[in-house]
Amino acid sequence: MITHNTTPPAGDGLLDLVTKSLDDDKAEDIVSIDLANKSSIGDHMVIATGRSARQVAAMADHLVSKLKDRGLKNVSVEGASQGDWVLIDTGDVIVHLFRPEVRDFYGLEKMWSAQPPPTSTVQLGDGSRTERSLALV
Repeated sequence: MITHNTTPPAGDGLLDLVTKSLDDDKAEDIVSIDLANKSSIGDHMVIATGRSARQVAAMADHLVSKLKDRGLKNVSVEGASQGDWVLIDTGDVIVHLFRPEVRDFYGLEKMWSAQPPPTSTVQLGDGSRTERSLALV
């Protein structure tokens, strides 16, 4: 017997729905970042890669359809027509779908990492050394 759940998924149920949909569509390098103590924009961020703009757009379309079928309303989608970078905002889970080179360029995993970047040493023109450390909050 097949039943359809029309109650919108919440919390980890929504995260599971998103990651399963992306996995079913052969997304690569799926990463889930817990935002609960880092930001008020959502509970989780999911980042995944598609091999082409066509695959990225198809993954986004399938995911949005599944979310709506489960009763989730007010899903925002940006960038689906180009397929280079698609943002899907469900409120609790923010999904970024990229082509590989676009994902590398923006480096969202690094931006949301809990680890600050390492301290680097640079040499200035007169041979003095200055240490710099950049931290993203």
